[in-house]
Parts: sequence; C-alpha cells; structure tokens
Amino acid sequence: MEFINIEDKNSFEKFYNAFRLYFKSLYTRSYREIILLCIGTDRSTGDSLGPLTGYKLKPLLRNKAHVFGTLEEPLHAKNIMKVLEEINSSFYMPFIIAIDASLGSLKHIGHISVGKGPIKPGAGVSKDLPPVGDMFVTGIVNISGFMEYMVLQNTRLHTVMKMADIIAAGIFRTIMEVSKENKVRAYE
Repeated sequence: MEFINIEDKNSFEKFYNAFRLYFKSLYTRSYREIILLCIGTDRSTGDSLGPLTGYKLKPLLRNKAHVFGTLEEPLHAKNIMKVLEEINSSFYMPFIIAIDASLGSLKHIGHISVGKGPIKPGAGVSKDLPPVGDMFVTGIVNISGFMEYMVLQNTRLHTVMKMADIIAAGIFRTIMEVSKENKVRAYE
C-alpha cells in the first residue's frame, strides 16, 4: 500500500505513478470492463470524496469505464447492495476499483492510499457491508477513534476537494493510457 500526502508539491505525480503501477499489475486481459465504485454521500463533507470523484470522472470516462457513485446518484450504505447485485448480473469479469473516504491516524490525515484488494466500506462508522474492489483508493480525511459521524461532518471541504482532484486526474490519465495501449495491441 502506498500513501501520498496531498500537500506534497508532487502529490499528483506520486498518486498517478502509484495508481498506474497497481492498476497495470492487477488489470489483466481476463478482466472485461472497468468499474469505479465511488462510495460515500454528499450529505457529509468528510464522506463526500467518493461522490465528488465520481462526479468528476463520469463524463470523462464515458466509453472507457463504468462509474457508480456521483453527487447526483451517490453510492452509500443504503444502496450499495443493490448496485453490487446489478454489477454482478450485468458485467462479466469486471475489474472493480473502490474509492472511498476513510478515517485514520493523525499522521495519515491528508494522505491518499492506493492498494491491492478490497476495502470494507462503512467500517469507520460501524456499518457492516461486504468488502468490495480488486484495488482501492482511499482518502484519509480525518482522525478515527471517537465520534466518527461528528468527525466526518467536521472535515474540511478543501481537503476532500483536493483529494478528489488528484484522484480523478490520476485515474483518468491511467485509464486513457491503458485504453490507448490496448488499442495499439489489438492492431499488432
């Protein structure tokens, strides 16, 4: 797992490089389509990272990936099971990238983490949801351990927006590159 500090002057390049490395090592030819699960709600500043990222990516990735979770149609605890059922019945061998806000240690607030495998959405606020994703991107928006709902409500929007900008730009650049490479490979 990689951690990228959003206040680092090279945070975009560091995120892009980490995301691209994980994506290219995990996204093999056996997967058919790319699914982005942008988890969270627009009703809580700290939990809006997913919907903000989805809002930015959906129009950009129109023919390249399927985006679930935007400001208009958030993907959250109340509807995630239905969306997962829809994905399982509509897509064969999808590659799923889970994007979500998280709470963490004081030293990791303001960091984006990228890694292999699923995340457990809602774990920070004691929700019991299934693990999702072949890889994940999380933004550590605030500290965990005490009154998580209040902590999420009192998270700075600036932090969340900066994370969403970096994540959306890095994912967009990676998927466009891979899409271009796959077209080239198809003609070889």
